[in-house]
Amino acid sequence: MWYLPRPFTEDREDASPPARSFQLDYEENCFLKDGVPFRYISGSIHYARVPRPAWRDRLLKMYMSGLSAVQVYIPWNYHEPLPGVYDFAEERDVEAFLDLTAELGLLVILRPGPYICAEWEMGGLPAWLLWKPDIILRSSDPAYLAAVDSWLYVLLPKIKPRLYQHGGNIISVQVENEYGSYYACDYGYLRHLLSSFRALLGNEVLLFTTDAARAEELRCGTLQGLYATVDFGPGFNVTEAFGAQRRVEPKGPLVNSEYYTGWLDYWGEVHANTSSVQVARGLEDMLQLGASVNMYMFHGGTNFAYWSGADFKDQYKPVTTSYDYDAPLSEAGDPTEKLFAIRTVISKFQPLPVGPMPPATPKYAYGRVALQKYANLLDVLGVLCPSGPIWSKFPLTFEAIKQAHGFVLYRTQLPWDVLDPATLRSPPHSVCDRGYVMLQQEYQGTLERDGQTTLRVTGRAGDTLDVLLENMGRISFGANSSDFKGLLGNLSLDSSPLSNWLIYPLAIDTAIKQGWPHSAQPKSSSRSTVGPAFYTGTFKTPGITWDTFVKFPGWIKGQLWINGFNLGRYWPSRGPQQTLFVPGSVLCVDCPNNITVLELEGAPHTPSLLFLEQPLFNGTLSHTTVGTE
Repeated sequence: MWYLPRPFTEDREDASPPARSFQLDYEENCFLKDGVPFRYISGSIHYARVPRPAWRDRLLKMYMSGLSAVQVYIPWNYHEPLPGVYDFAEERDVEAFLDLTAELGLLVILRPGPYICAEWEMGGLPAWLLWKPDIILRSSDPAYLAAVDSWLYVLLPKIKPRLYQHGGNIISVQVENEYGSYYACDYGYLRHLLSSFRALLGNEVLLFTTDAARAEELRCGTLQGLYATVDFGPGFNVTEAFGAQRRVEPKGPLVNSEYYTGWLDYWGEVHANTSSVQVARGLEDMLQLGASVNMYMFHGGTNFAYWSGADFKDQYKPVTTSYDYDAPLSEAGDPTEKLFAIRTVISKFQPLPVGPMPPATPKYAYGRVALQKYANLLDVLGVLCPSGPIWSKFPLTFEAIKQAHGFVLYRTQLPWDVLDPATLRSPPHSVCDRGYVMLQQEYQGTLERDGQTTLRVTGRAGDTLDVLLENMGRISFGANSSDFKGLLGNLSLDSSPLSNWLIYPLAIDTAIKQGWPHSAQPKSSSRSTVGPAFYTGTFKTPGITWDTFVKFPGWIKGQLWINGFNLGRYWPSRGPQQTLFVPGSVLCVDCPNNITVLELEGAPHTPSLLFLEQPLFNGTLSHTTVGTE
């Protein structure tokens, strides 16, 4: 059952071994691996959500859990940040990750998209696709297909030598993802993808689709030539769910490509959790039927930087930075009670690897670190936008100015004296996703996509009005993933539209990676802790760099960097996530660790961070008062 492939580059001069194959057996309703009946027990892991130094640890724990395979997504936008600009280096080295899975004896079920969902920013599609505003994503739109083809012609040749038939460990490849849940239902698009995958990967590789176990999704998500699998969690009736698969695949192996071990968290909702007993029982029921199962997720990891996506269910629902998922391996890669419950079930169906489960990684509580205010964001626009602003009569979207992630500042002036409070208003759903409003550099409050859309302001003609727009993550699942960011409509003052905007695309991460602001002198003369501002601090490790978790006492919402690494968004005032995971690999021993915080609404009067040895996932909290501990 356990398989260690020969190295991809090995050159044999002796007699050729028997042909390797991974196929469907429609008569015996199973897979055939080298002609022998086979079923896999797999778990999902996303290399983009795991620091590269931790890849081996996580994969080894998955192997020692009894898994025969791992399921891997490839996020297109992670590798092609701009059209024709590719990044497969360092933590984006997907080939190194795949080679590591082979080294550890794990088969791979690959899901290269081009759309992946995964609660990842825009479902893995690059934001630059929206530079053409009328593009129809995930369809036969020629503009979309041209971009997809260019990407696949770069990616799939890297995959082909790692296919099982060619001596590698990739046993199957998914085409698109849960397409039946998308509104387009464009069979021509699926046929185009099938043709491209076949042309680039060959006719031997097993190609498949995955959809929810419902008739409508399976109708639009399946195509002849692609083996149809389903996904469902432990709350579903196993017989009914596989019955849905049987209606589109009367013969062949039963496959649950996404058996949900937990669920994701949204900002402002309670922390999701799923019973270990329920997960183990559902897994055993499927294995008793002879089904192949992939557990989603087996290890969730973290949405570092700006990679978390969002859902839209009646309203916009951004995903938290943590992608812990209540998975068998925690966000920090620690074995949980759920993992051992699953391992016990697997042991009933196939032998477990010999040896102990690797332990949890060590954690360290580095304690409280004092921070100081560096500067208000408005005082450092020259650093954050060195090329200067763009003028436009009306606001432009992030996509129109070719900014994918992060923040953009919109600036105009009051057209007349506003001595009595006037209403600053945004049209419905036009602030995407969150706007921080300042008048004459004084913070006024927030405008939100599906929340507050008005503020009352006063001022004089010519006073500067600034709105800092934050992209909280593009929609990754739902009816339409064309999720434009920024100010999508014009703001008005007492129903009169504002005009003549200066638009600053902010390159905050670029500045911080270059050493700013720790390499510069503090700019702030203001002691106010209200409104968007940068805070800095340093701490030293006591001879070790272990994983840790950082808490934000008295902070409201913002972004955290340590040593130039963007650890993601924090929002303890909305919850449920109260801490951010800090991998030990981000820290250094022989030099101070530089902390940079961009607080968007208001920091505590004595700003500090608290480093703990365990995470905090509380329920939704009430709004924190600015300036409190």
